[in-house]
Amino acid sequence: MAERSFKEEVKKLRAGDGDLFKGEGILAITKALLQSGVSYVGGYQGSPISHLMDVLNDAQDILGELGVHFEASGSEATAAAMLSASINYPLRGAVTWKSTVGTNVASDALSNLASAGVTGGAMVIVGEDYGEGASIMQERSYAFAMKAQMWLLDPRPNLTSIVDMVEKGFALSEASNTPIFYMMRIRGCHVTGEFLARDNVAPRYSNRSPVSPQREPEKIILPPYVYAQEREKIAQRLPAAIDFIRREQLNEVFAGKYEHLGIITCGGSYNTVIRALERQGLSDVYGNADIPIYCLNVAYPLIPDELVEFCVGKEQVLVLEEGQPEYIEQGIQTILRRRDVQTRVFGKDIMPMAGEYTGQVMLEGITRFVLASRRETVPLAMTLDTVLGRETPLSEEDIAALMNQLPPRPAGLCTGCPERPLFSAIKQLQQDMGPFHISSDIGCHSFATAEPFNLGNTIMGYGLSLASSSGMRHALPHKAISIMGDGGFWHNGLTSGVTSAVFNGHDGLLIIVDNGYSAATGGQDIPSLVEPNLIASTLDAERPKREQWQSIEDACRGAGVQWIRTVSTYNIESMKRTLREALTTDTAGLKVVIAEGECMLNRQRRVKPLIRKAIDEGQRVERARFYVDPATCTGDHGCIRLSGCPSLTIKENPDPLRIDPVSYVDNSCVGCGVCGENAHTAVLCPSFSRIDVIHNPSRADRVLQRARDRFRAWWRRRDERRQQALTL
Repeated sequence: MAERSFKEEVKKLRAGDGDLFKGEGILAITKALLQSGVSYVGGYQGSPISHLMDVLNDAQDILGELGVHFEASGSEATAAAMLSASINYPLRGAVTWKSTVGTNVASDALSNLASAGVTGGAMVIVGEDYGEGASIMQERSYAFAMKAQMWLLDPRPNLTSIVDMVEKGFALSEASNTPIFYMMRIRGCHVTGEFLARDNVAPRYSNRSPVSPQREPEKIILPPYVYAQEREKIAQRLPAAIDFIRREQLNEVFAGKYEHLGIITCGGSYNTVIRALERQGLSDVYGNADIPIYCLNVAYPLIPDELVEFCVGKEQVLVLEEGQPEYIEQGIQTILRRRDVQTRVFGKDIMPMAGEYTGQVMLEGITRFVLASRRETVPLAMTLDTVLGRETPLSEEDIAALMNQLPPRPAGLCTGCPERPLFSAIKQLQQDMGPFHISSDIGCHSFATAEPFNLGNTIMGYGLSLASSSGMRHALPHKAISIMGDGGFWHNGLTSGVTSAVFNGHDGLLIIVDNGYSAATGGQDIPSLVEPNLIASTLDAERPKREQWQSIEDACRGAGVQWIRTVSTYNIESMKRTLREALTTDTAGLKVVIAEGECMLNRQRRVKPLIRKAIDEGQRVERARFYVDPATCTGDHGCIRLSGCPSLTIKENPDPLRIDPVSYVDNSCVGCGVCGENAHTAVLCPSFSRIDVIHNPSRADRVLQRARDRFRAWWRRRDERRQQALTL
């Protein structure tokens, strides 16, 4: 169950030759793979290419008809290893993951693949998550492409270019016997448009027409073959790639009337360049620019002859390259100087060294570049001062005023998230036992490092929290605590964490957050998935007995863990007792607490349609909601600090003699009950109440409600009489 279904959209993948295909970038890539005769596809979900995995999963019928094999890989390394099928056999294959973290995980397999070389086309579609909208460290795929000698494609973000570069990318891979990176940026993944489709092509070899096994010892990455492979990379594969890129014109040159100037940009930045030129009156919206542009749809390798042809006769060129170091700029400088081309190259001297080149950044850089021209005046729609004036910099006073009006909103857990009560329990326990050192991990639970929980010291990698606590566990007053999700456990945590900890006698505590899905990337399936059809009929807030594909508890026991407890995250008191026991027990060895609770987003996607259907059909449906009594609430907001639930907010105090706002549960409440549990376990004010909202009430419900109304009315009248008596 993913966060979005593509069941309807994937029908477009059946489009034939000449049909007009309309959709978004992710769907276009899938169509391009099918048009290219791909034999197998795999990958690991992550931003911004998670939806590519979802599309492939929803297109199983179409893939099956063609004989295309697809599987969701256990990690990026698993996906990269799939590409070894293309080493010995003419099988075209593609895998996908989030870069650069995914590329880091897959680096061993990729390096060996690049060394051995490929016979069939091998493509890695990487989601380049870079810039201010990124969720990872600011690194680039370019460095790994250079290191491993894998060609890097960065197509212009329109569907025609995206599809064309997929097909030509496979041809480039086969022409140079080299695996390639195909880089998709966030905007490219979700851009919408159209292109003329071609027929899908069944792979040459599949389960319908098997390939004959063959052995090529010279492709094994062991001495003495590796020395020959390294020479082959430079002596044969690189020249073959350069020749193919130039011959097939994978890079594009767009002419302009100001021929003494030139702009060199990667394909992914092309649209932003055109927009900046348009704002300066140097281009129209269709890309007809007045300054010549050399667009690198292949970012690596650079093509010397093309660069020289573009730069000869130009006074100056501007290299637009996001991030650092300036690999492309250095390469261009080297090529031009070796050919004795004296064109002046602007780059990081007028552009930011790091960060994403947004529209404003691009506009400033291009304006400075044009103004530096000595030979001819190029008319600009805006002066540099006007451009800089649109930067809207914030002063310290502005920031302070903004903070007073808009409090900071760090990334947080969803309403009803089963991980919230876990961290509430840890926070309460920490008040009793003192501060903990907590090794955090990749996943939704990493949001607990922010307010209001402020729990977590480090994040080292997916599934590496337990391993990262091993170095300081001997120097802590309490047992080291490590937290990882079920996705991280299956990705890397079982082997790098649990198995290693058992082997080394790690005496710490590992908390595995088991929410049933790879929740942070959109709710994709994982080995410990709970079968949706086994729980689809329930409408209550409690989760029924779990029936998993594979058990996390069994896997831990198989690795040698003796002390294991499974606790519902929503039972905060039980969770506190279990964690306290794990931290204080004299039992030697690793302690594992499996914190169990279904991802609320996935649960709501599943349950809400059932609830609506039941209500529409006139069935009796009971839903829990929570309420804060404003007359009882003290206004200290301890409940909010312990929970941080988005549905738990504040409103004005109805008591005119009190100024502190009271807590308030808004309509986004899903009835998980964590706020009430916190109020009870942390001994807060007794202001929380549970209200059962009944849709289509029965006759008995109505009779009971009338009896309750009469009782409450009698109680109010009695209180009023007592107050009158006291007044007299």
